[in-house]
Amino acid sequence: MQSSSSRDLVVGVFVLLGLAAIAYLSVQVGGLSLGREGELQLFATFDDIGGLSPRAPVRISGVRVGQVESIDLDADLRARVAMNLATDLELSVDTAAAIRTAGLLGDQFVALEPGAEDEVLEAGESFSFTESATNLDKLIGAVVHGSGLAGDD
Repeated sequence: MQSSSSRDLVVGVFVLLGLAAIAYLSVQVGGLSLGREGELQLFATFDDIGGLSPRAPVRISGVRVGQVESIDLDADLRARVAMNLATDLELSVDTAAAIRTAGLLGDQFVALEPGAEDEVLEAGESFSFTESATNLDKLIGAVVHGSGLAGDD
């Protein structure tokens, strides 16, 4: 009888460890942050954000430095993206923000390309240089219609 209860205890601990591992992986894959990544909130305005969504990563040279907090429309009906970044970042005022795609059809993220100015962006400021998402439908349409493949000989 003693071995049965000890076996039940081992199985119970094993199941709890498995559930904890699944919960951890779910949080990591979902991009949810257990704590705020930082209080450095910066903004960027784009003409087209493609499939960018809140909680999308913000990266510099492929390294995650923050995430997209929210996406709204500004007064000019352009997409205004709020990003929470690590507080220790010192980005120059000529840093560029671009929407990129991970792989050919992967998720979209914001890529920051640091500039060379000495003056740095402060919390609440906006990036001056932005590059919108590449729209594959428009790109394919331009190639098809521009190369004479659509039958306009």
